[in-house]
Amino acid sequence: MTLAVETELAQEPAQELARQLAELRRPLLGFCYRMLGSSHDAEDAVQETMIRAWRGLGRLDDRSGLRPWVFRIATNVCVDAANDRRRRALPMDIAAPDDGRGMLGTPQPESVWISPVPSWKVDPADLAVSRDSIRLAFIAALQHLAPRQRAVLILRDVLRWRAAEVATLLDTTVDAVHSALRRARAALSEARRDSTANGGQSVDEPVDARLLQRYVDAFERYDIDGIVSLLHHDVVVSMPPYAFWLRGSDVFGRWLRARIAPCDNVRMLRTDANGVPATALYKNGWKPVGLHVPEWRDGKIAALHAFLDPAIFTLFELPARPEG
Repeated sequence: MTLAVETELAQEPAQELARQLAELRRPLLGFCYRMLGSSHDAEDAVQETMIRAWRGLGRLDDRSGLRPWVFRIATNVCVDAANDRRRRALPMDIAAPDDGRGMLGTPQPESVWISPVPSWKVDPADLAVSRDSIRLAFIAALQHLAPRQRAVLILRDVLRWRAAEVATLLDTTVDAVHSALRRARAALSEARRDSTANGGQSVDEPVDARLLQRYVDAFERYDIDGIVSLLHHDVVVSMPPYAFWLRGSDVFGRWLRARIAPCDNVRMLRTDANGVPATALYKNGWKPVGLHVPEWRDGKIAALHAFLDPAIFTLFELPARPEG
């Protein structure tokens, strides 16, 4: 056997491992995003996971166990990161609602907020994971759990791992996993109740494309009455990176009418965020403004998360200037 052939054969296992690791990137990103509540932090966690995985491959005797082994690394990375950082939130978690007469105020650092994630970057289509599990309200509620509880709940209730698999991953017992899952579910329910009391919405209705187009049409014309007509009377509108939010369609209408510089020359492009159709907003010469992520209930918008951060456009691979 020639040296060239020996070298080629030696490279084949490494190439196969590289392929398998690459296939794990999307499910890992979905897991890390749910753990950390941030697209950027999730990307960093996946990158750190991959680095550790490559460095430790020599210690993995059974290559058929690659997936649980890599998820174990990712869990450790995310738990450490979550322990070291402040819990991310939505504006409703940290401030009282405005009456529609106030100003946005000072933007808070990116590290404060739950951030949106492009739906197509997480969870491959062949993975039986509900899109509801990346909805913003669910991600915000998850952040109230202790990091290891968070991991147990995501692995068991979202990714549908068996209790024995989770116990092996976390180096604990099946009974301990069951106990942690009970506590996590109870804490998650309490967080969701508190969020609803503070103005959060629990919404899982599919979006009617025609209704979304009506919203786009109204916003592009800056037809405030048309916008308000598509909102529930108790709609919640949040505007990260500002600790500012509104409750009620009449309040949001009042706030829109009070803007000194209205949204003229508006253009909206369709995208997909957190499992729902979303729209990217441009104005005044096609300047990127932010991302609107609506949640629908009974044919109207029940919650509108307006992320007023142009940096999101890069994350969502949106054009700096829309065509046409």
